Amino acid sequence: MSEQSVFELSKPGRRGYAYPVSDVPVGQDLPAHLRRKDPPKLPELSELATVRHFSRLARMSFGVDYGLYPLGSCTMKYNPKMHNEVAALEGFARLHPLQDDDTVQGALMVMERLTASLGAITGMAGGTVQPSAGAHGEYTGLKIIRAYHLAREDHARTKMIVPVSAHGTNPASAALTGFSIVEVPTDDRGLVDTKVLETLLDETVAGIMLTNPNTLGLFERDIMKIASMVHSCGALLYYDGANMNAIMGMVRPADMGFDVVHLNLHKTFSTPHGGGGPGAGPILVTKRLLPFLPRPGIKNIGNALCMDWEERSSIGKVSGFWGNFLVLLRAYAYVLTMGCEGLREASRHAVLNANYLRARMNGMFLRPYEGLCMHEFVVSAQRFKEQYGVGALDFSKALLDRGIHPPTMYFPLIVHEALMIEPTETESLEDLDAFVTIMAELVGLASTDPDHLLRSPLHTEVRRLDEVRAAKNPSLRHCIDGMCTT
Repeated sequence: MSEQSVFELSKPGRRGYAYPVSDVPVGQDLPAHLRRKDPPKLPELSELATVRHFSRLARMSFGVDYGLYPLGSCTMKYNPKMHNEVAALEGFARLHPLQDDDTVQGALMVMERLTASLGAITGMAGGTVQPSAGAHGEYTGLKIIRAYHLAREDHARTKMIVPVSAHGTNPASAALTGFSIVEVPTDDRGLVDTKVLETLLDETVAGIMLTNPNTLGLFERDIMKIASMVHSCGALLYYDGANMNAIMGMVRPADMGFDVVHLNLHKTFSTPHGGGGPGAGPILVTKRLLPFLPRPGIKNIGNALCMDWEERSSIGKVSGFWGNFLVLLRAYAYVLTMGCEGLREASRHAVLNANYLRARMNGMFLRPYEGLCMHEFVVSAQRFKEQYGVGALDFSKALLDRGIHPPTMYFPLIVHEALMIEPTETESLEDLDAFVTIMAELVGLASTDPDHLLRSPLHTEVRRLDEVRAAKNPSLRHCIDGMCTT
């Protein structure tokens, strides 16, 4: 049975906590126009009822702690619980963002050292940890690129080149920053078509946004040539760090010619991910872009750290206070725990696991681009759709019944009925083999009992939803007897 809302569970007079009588003198009344006409309509529950309600909801949710979560291009890997303990330490968890610098030296040191560590990993000269997520990092990085060109009186550079296989946030962030989007196609290898790219490059191009490896899980082998071409026309290279988990410790974006990098700490650096946040998307830049970084930065005066607001060329502040500090703390704990070789091993095992799955699943689905992959690979369920009416969505729904979160579906858009599979380095051989066995079962059912997949999921709390209707007409309010939640 579906779980009732807290409003439906509410009983008049129930309460979860008894506050002591206040001995603080009552202050002046609020002005009449600021006072409520009626008390807030809040649910009334005991603490036990509230705890049980949210515990039941938690069991309905799926996360990487419960089972395999091969969400391609999103690196849903296990988050070490030790890092949560570090983030819960009182000296960090009870900080207030308005404290004086001399009372938060530890927090400033964490952010300074994390920035330096990420700079070493990417090869960049400096950066900021302010952005609160990957897309926020993209927006920040693109504002830096825009500020760089404007500072050089180069007002004609209004275009941003984006591959057709790019993450959807790339063109969205570029458009939000004021750039017009120019698409570059993929060649028959699944890589950027350099011949077409050459025709697009001129004095109106501000830059190109790339992730390497790309969203097909393939390494852009022509990256040095691409960098040379883009730089030759006066433009810059932006690195979407979503797929950094494949190359961490192996190759640095700066060495590939990139000028700006954002990193998804909630992907590569093992901080919590999903549910709308919190996230973190630090930006790292080459030396010539340092003046344009957001402020404040962190500087060392004598033996003390303090916030640095000085830099007239800065794009300004991009986040309230310091972004999601406790997420940054978890990421720094991960870097310290792993060390240089550990980070390198994480990427090696991510690539190994992906290629193991790719080889084990060979022949089950069509692979639009052959050869070794990096941390993820893309297959197509197109033949099942054509022959039996079973598509990528149906395979994904059936996986839910078997305790596995579906891979990313229908992306990249250039692959019909796409399933993008990323096992990450944290999954064991036994888990990977179990996934292959389940996928083989579903492939068999697609031809012998397609109705089973078309009706899936059969055993989840909620059966198959009308996803088109939910996307076009979302209902975000729930009302019971005049009490509503949004």
